[in-house]
Amino acid sequence: METVIHFLTTYLIPFVFVLGLLVIVHEFGHFILAKLMGIRVERFSIGFPPRLFGKKIGDTDYCLSALPLGGYVKMSGMIDESMDKDSIKGEPWEFMSKPIWKRVLVIFAGPAFNILLAIAIFFTSIYISGVAEPVTPSLPVVGSVIKDKPAEKLGLLEGDVIKSINSQPVQTWEDLVNIIHVTPEKELFLEWERNGEVMTGTVIPELDPINNIGLIGVGPVTQIRKPGVFEAMGMGCTMTWNLTKMMGESFSLMFKGKIAFKESIGGPIQIAKLTGERAADGFGSLMWFAAFLSLNLGLLNLLPIPVLDGGHLVFLAIEAVIRRPLSVKLKMIVQQVGMALLLALMLFVIVNDFSRLGN
Repeated sequence: METVIHFLTTYLIPFVFVLGLLVIVHEFGHFILAKLMGIRVERFSIGFPPRLFGKKIGDTDYCLSALPLGGYVKMSGMIDESMDKDSIKGEPWEFMSKPIWKRVLVIFAGPAFNILLAIAIFFTSIYISGVAEPVTPSLPVVGSVIKDKPAEKLGLLEGDVIKSINSQPVQTWEDLVNIIHVTPEKELFLEWERNGEVMTGTVIPELDPINNIGLIGVGPVTQIRKPGVFEAMGMGCTMTWNLTKMMGESFSLMFKGKIAFKESIGGPIQIAKLTGERAADGFGSLMWFAAFLSLNLGLLNLLPIPVLDGGHLVFLAIEAVIRRPLSVKLKMIVQQVGMALLLALMLFVIVNDFSRLGN
């Protein structure tokens, strides 16, 4: 019984909270833009069919469905995950009856709301908690040690003073960083001082493939500074943009084969595990992770893959070029192929998650 309670409180509840937040925000983006554009929304579902329970208010069935791996908004007159080709009747409230620009806004709204959620979380966190900045002068004192990184394995602790690297004196934090960054995957001999005692050891910096630098997993001593509202908002936007660039670079490296595909993706089990770990670090850490996932969800949904929002945007782009809608039959075939590929990918990531449980 204690094991079940531990699983619920440590992993399941934080996972459901974060996933539910991301799905609701994403689908609300589609929902609110559809309403604004005069499109009838038949169903707002958290989870995928079969439907469990819900309540119909006006034209919309607000419900909870059995498969808790996402959600969807069913709009009248749109061929989507439901594969309902009979819903297109040419009524003025249907999706296909609206101009292309309105349909683009409705489709783009889901990913956009996820990206805006990430910005909002980063902004709120920075404005309330402040931003950590290195103290000056920037002495080579270890302020933080990242778990499972080379520095922790070496035995470095917060407060240790790095004296030299490969017998080269280190006087500032910049000296330390400059040496480590240019020596990825090369053994370094460190000398540090702890409570007046001199200690030594060797460490091999990990290669950061995105920035092509070496890292051992330490941070400088920092102090908290409280920014103003507009500065915090700017920082939130900058952080979101930097993460977006990092994700793009990661995708590029993955497709080039420089990062293993199996190690780069995570399914529901892996996400639940990481969510539980972040929740254990506190609500603030959990929300930062939620922002990261929300940004991921928004960007991934913009990929030009059938079934995803990006796939629908491709349909609309083609329609704009050829000046007529694609045939219902073609859309159905493409959607079915896309759904099959998506289900295959989901199965792969779940199996991959199980294979990583013992790691």
